[in-house]
Amino acid sequence: MIASMPASAKRTPDWSSIHTVFLDMDGTLLDLHFDNHFWLEHVPLRYGERHGLTPAEARQELLPRFRRMEGTLQWYCLDYWSRELDLDILTLKRELQHLIRVQPHAEEFMRQVRQNDRRLVLVTNAHADALSLKLEHTRLEVYLDRIVSSHSFGTPKETRAFWERLRELESFDPGSSFLADDSLSVLRTARDYGIRELVAMRRPDSRRPAGDIDEFPSVETLAELML
Repeated sequence: MIASMPASAKRTPDWSSIHTVFLDMDGTLLDLHFDNHFWLEHVPLRYGERHGLTPAEARQELLPRFRRMEGTLQWYCLDYWSRELDLDILTLKRELQHLIRVQPHAEEFMRQVRQNDRRLVLVTNAHADALSLKLEHTRLEVYLDRIVSSHSFGTPKETRAFWERLRELESFDPGSSFLADDSLSVLRTARDYGIRELVAMRRPDSRRPAGDIDEFPSVETLAELML
């Protein structure tokens, strides 16, 4: 059973003061099951086939390598992992493209944001090739004013430098901005930068139970944030 959320964690944004809405992609707009299954199951399977390992043996070898790169731009870079693992990562992603899914209520939420004249910007750590694949299957761009990948800045969302570069591009006011993301490290950096309204996604992966979050206001789906 999920523990009761503190009242502060249930607070809804003050939409009257929000002019710019930033949304993460994987785990916020899209079901993180695709990525979790890809890195934890599919890549070990294909890596094991190449190196004569069982999926379990391959997973045991790969997971420490993945963890060492978490929070860095390389972790999100398909070119990096293609070189490191001697696998065509984009081709392997296409093998599972049928698992790419938009989160429940995400499109309805984005429509409401646009109808209420807020600027809507996708901010993602996804590599350009992964981003293109997911947009090809979801057409999320029809709702968005801009799509920003951290790879274009050379630094991930977990760094202050990302938000500084983003502000040069978007000219947003942190005090009138909103961010929804499933990464606590990203939310912490955004908080330190001054983003006023922050919401964590408690259930980024539809196949896993919702998590307990008390550091930030949190929701299971974007329906809870409807304007």
